[in-house]
Amino acid sequence: MVDSPGRITLWGIEVFVATAEEGSISAAARRLATSPSTVSQQLTGLEAAIGATLLVRNARPVALTPAGELFRRRASTILNEAAQARAELALADFSALTRLRLGMIEDLEADVTPALLAHLAGEMRSCQFLLETGASHALYGQLDDRALDLVVAAEIGDEAEWMEVHPLLSEPYVLAVPKGLIDPQEDIIDQLRKRTMIQYSTRHYMGRMINSHLARQNLKLSHRFEIDSYHAVLALVADGAGWSILTPLALMRARRLLDRVDVLPLPFAPLSRNISLTARQGILGTIPAEIAQHLRGLLDQHMLTPAIERYPFLEGSLHLR
Repeated sequence: MVDSPGRITLWGIEVFVATAEEGSISAAARRLATSPSTVSQQLTGLEAAIGATLLVRNARPVALTPAGELFRRRASTILNEAAQARAELALADFSALTRLRLGMIEDLEADVTPALLAHLAGEMRSCQFLLETGASHALYGQLDDRALDLVVAAEIGDEAEWMEVHPLLSEPYVLAVPKGLIDPQEDIIDQLRKRTMIQYSTRHYMGRMINSHLARQNLKLSHRFEIDSYHAVLALVADGAGWSILTPLALMRARRLLDRVDVLPLPFAPLSRNISLTARQGILGTIPAEIAQHLRGLLDQHMLTPAIERYPFLEGSLHLR
């Protein structure tokens, strides 16, 4: 039901912001776990309450009117204050938080993410959880847009002033090659040059990072495949189609394929990435730090210990932070 004219509601503002950020009513409905008709009704009610048209709904994507541009600035501030108020009220009791929007990199979705959600569900019994998985750059974008409360992702650049960062782990990049293909006693780089590289997608930060590192080593390696799925990359490697550069987290996510793959240190300058939990500064109080502490234990149990047991050369370079 649309709220009566003259009443501006927090829900209506949240629907407006989601629609502006997503660019369509249907996408906003998916993000908010509601129906497109509800989104449309809330927008109509908000515009009636304000007395101005905020969105050009027949545009693709949905466009903001001049009034909508003005209101969006205020709307983000209102939602941020509301989120901080909810968090402050919950700080005295961790279990009192009513909603948590969590973003996690896909590397962790098989083991760590379900274990974390199970733990949080037990600690926060009145809380509704929204989980978004995806690439690190996309998760940070949603955190910046206030569509998520905290994200667990690879660090991709300098920290912004609004970020609260809790380091979790550091991991090296490694070679993944078909079983028995590479003789470690011979020139590994020369052997790699003679075979196809299966490139992790440069549409993602991780792929661009690998590409830049290879360029710094003056290595020009041919590749026929550019893929954004760890499973697909490792399946091709396991089938002998080529070799790749990945991380231990990527390997452990597709561990069913590892019996058909050899994993070796990079035969040139090392490369590593850092995984952190990031939230908006001062919004959730001690909650991000508490979640980060629990996550370190889960990462050690499900990822680090099994990876080091399988590949002892990772000792020292794969570690918690």
